[in-house]
Amino acid sequence: ILNKHASPYLATGGTGDVLAGMVVGLMAQGVPAFKAAQIAVWVHGDTGIDIGMGLIAEDIIDQIPVSLKKIFA
Repeated sequence: ILNKHASPYLATGGTGDVLAGMVVGLMAQGVPAFKAAQIAVWVHGDTGIDIGMGLIAEDIIDQIPVSLKKIFA
């Protein structure tokens, strides 16, 4: 999946682990694998944009609900 809705600040340790956890969490709820990856990649990118410079992986976890509210608003 190529996602242009993202931030270079996501290139930091642990962010890929958070992304993988998002995919697996969605799959555990019955979302098909490819759809889970699409959703997770978009939300992951959105959180990176919102948080900006200096983000750490834990920041993404806290920002997920905010990104989801924006998507479904």
